[in-house]
Amino acid sequence: MSKETLILLYGGRSAEHEVSVLSAESVMRAVNYERFIVKTYFITKSGDFVKTQEFTELPAADEKLMSNDQAAAEPKISPAAIYEKDAVVFPVLHGPMGEDGSIQGFLEILRLAYVGPNILSASSTMDKLLAKHVFEAVGVPQVPYVAAFADENQAEIAEEVVEKLEFPVFVKPANMGSSVGISKVDDLTGLEPALLEAYKYDNRVVIEQGVDAREIECAVLGNGGEVAATLPGEVVKDVAFYDYNSKYIDNKIQMDIPAKIPADLAQKIQDFATQAYKAVNGAGLSRCDFFVTKNGNVYLNEINAIPGFTQWSMYPLLWENMGLSYSDLIEKLVDLAKSAFEIREAHLA
Repeated sequence: MSKETLILLYGGRSAEHEVSVLSAESVMRAVNYERFIVKTYFITKSGDFVKTQEFTELPAADEKLMSNDQAAAEPKISPAAIYEKDAVVFPVLHGPMGEDGSIQGFLEILRLAYVGPNILSASSTMDKLLAKHVFEAVGVPQVPYVAAFADENQAEIAEEVVEKLEFPVFVKPANMGSSVGISKVDDLTGLEPALLEAYKYDNRVVIEQGVDAREIECAVLGNGGEVAATLPGEVVKDVAFYDYNSKYIDNKIQMDIPAKIPADLAQKIQDFATQAYKAVNGAGLSRCDFFVTKNGNVYLNEINAIPGFTQWSMYPLLWENMGLSYSDLIEKLVDLAKSAFEIREAHLA
């Protein structure tokens, strides 16, 4: 039987470009090459498409995917040139122009099946402010927050923060992930520089109440009504703030999988994860991140529609704990992508 083509799209224009390369390399090494041929396409930081390596078997341990330096010497291609009949695309792209619905719309125009969220799910989960409105509507608990906008009176925003929240607070760009542009603010004097940093990435910003809480994460998998959630895992830190460097560069984190929490609390987190995922019309996969306080309060922090797939990433490790290997997880995601594609195309017939 002939092999299926799996297209890895990686890189991208967002500040999470390097994370995408790391994730794509991990996926490349976990693929079942008895079933798939892997073709890779790199999106440069300027948005150009470049055809990179092709793999028919497991790459050598020292082989890396092309990144900006190597790809600069390769000829640019039309984005539409990635099309191949019956191929499935795995857009291993994080942040804006990757998990905000834009690449998903592009792939739907090309009539390609793709792994992960559809346009609506991607855009609504990527936008932290919109997601908060959705979660409020379905009763999923969240920490108090204030919305901030670059073109509004910043003094009035500061007044609202003082009125509604208590320090410390966390300042987050509305459309960014992997802790890019996020700052912890311990007092009012730190708010303005934190907002200026966040506005570099988005004109819309969320200022959230800091809570003394454990960080518990739950992986969700499925389409439509057939959704499964893992036992939760916990991020155990040896740094004060779980930032970009500690996640991806220094690897100064530990994970407890499964999390050391009571069974009823784990079930509550799984239920909230499934509820939130369905509320945003989740497809394929998501990682739902929660805060759990000492008194047992649970707050949904955010949904990551295309979570990291590096060797340190929580999402594949959570499923491995449930008995689904990394390689099998990729196959399951491809099968979900093909199913979603068939349904989408049938509605257009």
